[in-house]
Amino acid sequence: MRLLLWTPDDLARRLDDVLTVYSEAMGYPADLLAARRGYIATHLRRPGFRAVATLATDGALVGFGYGYSSAPGQWWHDQVRGALDPQARETWLTDCFEVVELHVRPAAQGHGVGARQLTALLRAAPGSRTLLSTPEADEATSRAWRLYRRFNFVDVLRNFYFPGDARAFAILGRELPLR
Repeated sequence: MRLLLWTPDDLARRLDDVLTVYSEAMGYPADLLAARRGYIATHLRRPGFRAVATLATDGALVGFGYGYSSAPGQWWHDQVRGALDPQARETWLTDCFEVVELHVRPAAQGHGVGARQLTALLRAAPGSRTLLSTPEADEATSRAWRLYRRFNFVDVLRNFYFPGDARAFAILGRELPLR
């Protein structure tokens, strides 16, 4: 497998593959992917956009991740901002890189692919801090949670509900740069 830094155009060219990996990793049905396609297309042109991809030797997409500079007027930023107190807003949302997606095909999970992708993404990230959201889960058994804790992500906001989603999420953050 090889890890690549992707440009927005690289991700756009492989958008069907990205959506397949996303669907497999998240367990989402196909009808949700049409909306996700539109979201990703708008994300590609945001300031500070960075992306990574892991390809198998045959060129198949094994995993991907991307993010961009978080800013007012972006849906996720505004939702999180509204839930934080003024000090936390200043600390976490100023000069922040938002990790939007980080996914690995289930068959490839548990082999360090996610850790390599997160390392590359955070090393390329602009900003002095980074934030991400992840569904609340048992930290002892969730691969995603164990990964984020290994990378020293701390709790910024717990049990947060985004509009339209019945699941509770945690907002996690850490300082940049990644050392």
